[in-house]
Amino acid sequence: MNRIVLFFIVSGLLLLIDWYIFQAIKTVTRSASETTQRAVHYMYWGFTAVSIITYLTMQLLPPDAVGRITRSFIWSAILIPYFSKVFAILFIFVDDLGRFVRWVASLFYRPDIRAAVNDTTQATIPATNLIPRSEFLMKTALVAGAVPLVAFTYGIISGAHDYRIRRIKVPLKNLPSSFDGLKIAQLSDIHSGSFFNKVAVKGGVEMLLREKPDVVFFTGDLVNNTADEVEQYIDIFSKVKAPMGVYSTLGNHDYGDYVNWPNQQAKRQNLQNLMAAHKLLGWDLLMDENRILEQSGDKIALLGIQNWGSGRWPKYGDLAKARKGAEDYPVKLLLSHDPSHWDAQVRPQFPDIDVQFAGHTHGMQFGVEVGNVRWSPSQYVYKQWAGLYQEGQQYLYVNRGYGYLGYPGRVGILPEVTIFELKKV
Repeated sequence: MNRIVLFFIVSGLLLLIDWYIFQAIKTVTRSASETTQRAVHYMYWGFTAVSIITYLTMQLLPPDAVGRITRSFIWSAILIPYFSKVFAILFIFVDDLGRFVRWVASLFYRPDIRAAVNDTTQATIPATNLIPRSEFLMKTALVAGAVPLVAFTYGIISGAHDYRIRRIKVPLKNLPSSFDGLKIAQLSDIHSGSFFNKVAVKGGVEMLLREKPDVVFFTGDLVNNTADEVEQYIDIFSKVKAPMGVYSTLGNHDYGDYVNWPNQQAKRQNLQNLMAAHKLLGWDLLMDENRILEQSGDKIALLGIQNWGSGRWPKYGDLAKARKGAEDYPVKLLLSHDPSHWDAQVRPQFPDIDVQFAGHTHGMQFGVEVGNVRWSPSQYVYKQWAGLYQEGQQYLYVNRGYGYLGYPGRVGILPEVTIFELKKV
């Protein structure tokens, strides 16, 4: 679609949203002084003008004219307020629906006003201080709209780097005795191209190191699109070490599939650069391969495949190839970025794989996790979207991610470092 046509369509939609919300602004401020009303109205429409001008500017500028992080914050500054306004519109619509119903009723029912005036026995209705219903709903709408505005703003300021340690025990009946109590740390979905606070990112890595894991797994999406995004974070993530090694795999964003490359050679070179970055980090990148972990003479297998997702997601990985040579080991752990792989292939075709470690969903970076109450829009897209899942003797863990993508923050679904303890049963 032509950019100018798209601009007019989007601008028209934004103006329509703003006009609808403006009705609530007028209702709530109608008792204020004329000067106050004028100031509020100018501020309100001033933000609209700035938003539309900024949107036009972003459409006209070349893609590389604005840095990735700056672009992300600009779009967030435009989209978050409008998302909040749409939320408020739901409440305003209730009032408008009531008005419409009363108007339709008035077409069929008109009380005899003259009879009411001549009725000397009619009681006088006392005045009250109650807020008129429409004004109450307008105020409710504005308050409701302010909730997501505050929440998503706070999610950028605090939630983006509010790293949490999650501790999970995984019982495995075939686990060799010397691996009983093995401590595994998992990172996933770093998305280094989105970070805006290097100090906070370093703090999360230090949290992991304080746990002193025996081995570390990274389950994909080191970058958003291009290998160069991770360059300034090599010094931070190269600190991630463990006695039994750090093992990694690729996620869907690591292949550069979402970039308009000048040619296929440039895309292939980007992937080679990304693989080299894993080596610089000191991470053992598993490309449809396996490694054997040994402790006190006992051995278990670690498998790692390239991205494999059901539906529209790319299927680069070859699990049969990764498993080759590891068939006879009593426990098999799998690093596979996309949790949809578990139901689509792992469980039905490879019942001897004990645990899949995944990420990918981020829990959509938005939701609620309070006690046993868990909700996120992610659950409408993925059957397994965060936490530990079990079917029979097989387990899947979906990491909520270390970084973020698109929206530079998190609300309710916080970034995590997962610490697993394998237990023999």
